[in-house]
Amino acid sequence: MFTVYGIPNCNTVKKARTWLDEKGISYTFHDYKKKGISTEKINSWFQNYSWEKLVNKAGTTWKQLSDEEKAAVIDEKSAVDLMITKNSVIKRPLVEDASGKAVALGFSEKEYEEIFL
Repeated sequence: MFTVYGIPNCNTVKKARTWLDEKGISYTFHDYKKKGISTEKINSWFQNYSWEKLVNKAGTTWKQLSDEEKAAVIDEKSAVDLMITKNSVIKRPLVEDASGKAVALGFSEKEYEEIFL
């Protein structure tokens, strides 16, 4: 069983969930907006992805930050602080396997085929 982290109205999350559904891959969905995210969970993702990869600098949330807020994100701790307060800045979806290991970030059909099939 996998866990997909994201927000339901994100197009990339929709694509990933549709792909998983079509392939019959079981998962639970963790909605950041409703359930939030813990510092511990984000820190666990750093075992597989750098903070630079986890912070979505191409997204609307990042672009709406002030220059000072952007400049303050310089390491894991400052990235976690931002991701806790503005969880829609986390690149999505992030998929964990049953052990809690982050196995996919974003959506790429090719990458998903390698991971899930």
